[in-house]
Amino acid sequence: MNVLKQVLHDIESGHVKEGLEQLSRLEKQADHQMKHEIAELYHELGHVEKAKKIVDDLLALYPDEGGLYTFAAELLIDMDEEDEAIEMLQEIKKEDPAFLQAQLLLADLYQMQSLDEVAEQKLLLAAKVAPDEVIISYGLGEFYLERGDYLKSIPFLKKAVHAKESIPNVHIELLLADAYSASGQFEEALQYYAKGLKNHLDPNALFGYGFTAYQVGDMILAIEQLEALRALDPDYSSLYPYLAKALEAEGRLDDAFETLEKGLKVDEYNETLYIHAAKLSFKRQNPEDGEALLRKVIALNPSNVEAVQTLAAYLKHSESFDELSELMDHMREYGEEDSMYTWYEATALKELDDYEKAYERYKEIEQTFEEDHDFLEEYGYFLLEYGMRDQAIKYFQKLRALQPERMDIVQLLENLQ
Repeated sequence: MNVLKQVLHDIESGHVKEGLEQLSRLEKQADHQMKHEIAELYHELGHVEKAKKIVDDLLALYPDEGGLYTFAAELLIDMDEEDEAIEMLQEIKKEDPAFLQAQLLLADLYQMQSLDEVAEQKLLLAAKVAPDEVIISYGLGEFYLERGDYLKSIPFLKKAVHAKESIPNVHIELLLADAYSASGQFEEALQYYAKGLKNHLDPNALFGYGFTAYQVGDMILAIEQLEALRALDPDYSSLYPYLAKALEAEGRLDDAFETLEKGLKVDEYNETLYIHAAKLSFKRQNPEDGEALLRKVIALNPSNVEAVQTLAAYLKHSESFDELSELMDHMREYGEEDSMYTWYEATALKELDDYEKAYERYKEIEQTFEEDHDFLEEYGYFLLEYGMRDQAIKYFQKLRALQPERMDIVQLLENLQ
């Protein structure tokens, strides 16, 4: 084995040709155990076909050795010969020590072929044969987690986490935290994120920790974790919307806006970041910046309803009815249809004294918004101004039925009737 370590050292030091020649010489004079080790080294170095040839020779000598079948199957997988690997693994009998490893490999192979039910059967069979085997519990927990069956994954991952020392280089606490978080059990998730991140600093886990803290309303913890993630990996674009929201919730509007600006440098076409930055601009009393950001989103994607409606609401609030009418015209030109757009258009036309066209637009949407308090009130007053008293009464009556406490509407109806 020391000879093989020296060969590997020579290859890693750049003496590839000499090292491979030495391996070839060793292979010719090696006993069966050493040949197995040489095959493992070939596999590690990426010379899969050379490893496969040795394993095939050993299988001819030891046809009942399950470990050779699993090794051969792993090599076949690397050679993209999954069907042959499955056939090889199915040869291993239940009483063979390699049976459990074979079931895990089979489950992976069936998952690769999108045969999740068959993969699950293989894992459950292995669990039945060895109910106390930690690697099987871990395999089932990971399988259900990847499939999105978070509640099913939790008991298996919990069982594995208590004996995690048996599975080196696997951070089960973090997987368990993900499962708890995805199933809405946020408090439990926070505990496991805290434990897992002490042992392994992982960007996805940091995001999960920060996101989960945000979900439970612990904005201080969310900010702490998401800022740690940004320091670790500033290109992790998903962190910026939630970090900005957490900062905003803490009243740190300038920091939230700065966070969104940094996020846009990482992901310059992220429409959600633009819209959030625009809304923050309005909050920070910078409406010109907000309007410019929304117009940029609409230029990128006229189909972004949230951007259009946010800009339309601002233009209506600021009584910029010419611009509001122009915006809605542009939406029609783009082929974008939405009942809210028609309402905004009707409002703009009314305020611009184009009553005939405004009436056409209101008529298009009167059934859509027949239970919307604001629409009924606006439409009712418009009909009064347009000289359609009886129709106005009908809509004010609908409003009174929905809001009987509105004494101003009750008084208005008494006066009209």
